[in-house]
Amino acid sequence: MQTRRDFIIQTPSIIGLILGINACSFDDKAKKRILLRSSWQTVNIGDIGHTPGVLALLEKYLPDVEVRLWASDVGNGVREMLLNRFPGLEIFTREDEVSLERAYKECDFFLHGSGPYLVVANDVEDWAEKTGKPYGVFGITYNEVNMSPKVNALLTNAEFVLFRDSFSLGYAKEIGVNSKVMSFGPDGAFAADVKNDEAANAFLSSHGLEKGKFMCVIPKYRYTPYWLIPSKNRALDVERDAVNQANKEHDHLQLRKAIIALVEQTEMKVLIVPEDETQVAIGKEMLYDPLPENIKKNVVWRDKYWLTDEALSTYAQSAGIFGNEQHSPIMCIGMGIPAIVCRWEQQTSKGIMWRDIGLGDWLFDMDNEAEVAGIVPAVLAIAQNNEEAKAKALKAKMVVESYQKENLKLLESEIEKLP
Repeated sequence: MQTRRDFIIQTPSIIGLILGINACSFDDKAKKRILLRSSWQTVNIGDIGHTPGVLALLEKYLPDVEVRLWASDVGNGVREMLLNRFPGLEIFTREDEVSLERAYKECDFFLHGSGPYLVVANDVEDWAEKTGKPYGVFGITYNEVNMSPKVNALLTNAEFVLFRDSFSLGYAKEIGVNSKVMSFGPDGAFAADVKNDEAANAFLSSHGLEKGKFMCVIPKYRYTPYWLIPSKNRALDVERDAVNQANKEHDHLQLRKAIIALVEQTEMKVLIVPEDETQVAIGKEMLYDPLPENIKKNVVWRDKYWLTDEALSTYAQSAGIFGNEQHSPIMCIGMGIPAIVCRWEQQTSKGIMWRDIGLGDWLFDMDNEAEVAGIVPAVLAIAQNNEEAKAKALKAKMVVESYQKENLKLLESEIEKLP
């Protein structure tokens, strides 16, 4: 039988429990939630890199906001990689209708992740129509290739739109896109910080590559030959393949010359790496096989595709990177590693971001022979003056981080407006 004394002793605990429950309920109700729409595909470490980059920024600048990831594709080990870095992150795809419906109900803000354009315009439209809740766009490219009246309207009705290169920002303004806030917003992959040191160290050690004593190079055809990737199930694109075949020697000649110059004129070794699955074979065909035999002994061809975490752990130990891709250089600059970008007409305007962050002399237009001639000297300069090159990369990183800080303040202000 409970005595008056027992009741008095137990009352503080009961009150505390009640208050605790109420506080938890209040906190849970007060917590704001962002639905991040990202993770476009897994056959390209750059497309993978968008997501951990944006997640890292949200974690850093909005630590009290819950983030849920609505992904297009997190197969091939990507889900596990993300959860290793962000334990407890809720990840779901369109097939998970229960989680999607719950996210629509419980999340307060829809954030379209970084990408080559407004990748999921239909999802942005669906969110706006079904929920009436606000949305924003983080770090995209926009030009006449992917422009449409529908997308113009979606961008205009966004709380903010961040463009990852100044050309896209100017183009959007020129055609009448008029969001409340439109500004430069660096690609989300700059902030990617996933790592797999164990795998990277094992690979580097087995191939005699020492920290700071090798450079990475990435091959690429003008059009990604998705028809060569079984999971994409695409038919041969005859027109695009013809463009690739017509330009592949021109587009890789200077990279091979740079490899030879590095081996002959410096103590650097060279690691040929892929950014997407197709580039494993391209690296062998266009870079490794044509090299003189005496050069090959100091060159390593990576014969398997990898994930973003192992790539970042590898790049972090290199003296720098060069080649025909963009996102590995983006992630390198995010770590303060020197990075040269070669681009051409068939690529979007995203390469212009190199000028936007102060790296214009590390950007080369492969359709301009006067610029092409500067590739080998630029690569050699990074190898021969590596500390100076790293200082330059760190300066660009600081520029990126200043924009990231401002952009996340912008998102924070939108979250604070929410009821």
